Amino acid sequence: MKHIVNKDIMASNGTSLMGYFFATYNEVVAKFGDPIDGCDKTTVEWIVVFEDDTVATIYDWKSASPLFTPDSIYEWHIGGHNIKAVEHITNVMAGIAF
Repeated sequence: MKHIVNKDIMASNGTSLMGYFFATYNEVVAKFGDPIDGCDKTTVEWIVVFEDDTVATIYDWKSASPLFTPDSIYEWHIGGHNIKAVEHITNVMAGIAF
């Protein structure tokens, strides 16, 4: 499913934690491009809108490290309006076309 990475933080209004996935920072960048700067409780974030209008966010919640070691595995948070956000993000990370 096609998606765009949205740089407008307003697109993520009303999303909340839906799930998690493990990946390196470099793996996430390879799939979704460069992140936007985080806010008061995150350092980096991606806002992704899929062609079915599902909005998903990927972020590091309250991370102690301002920058990730690019090759270290991290437990990323997935936000959204519903569980479709998790399904879409995990499918993209797994390279599954749907």
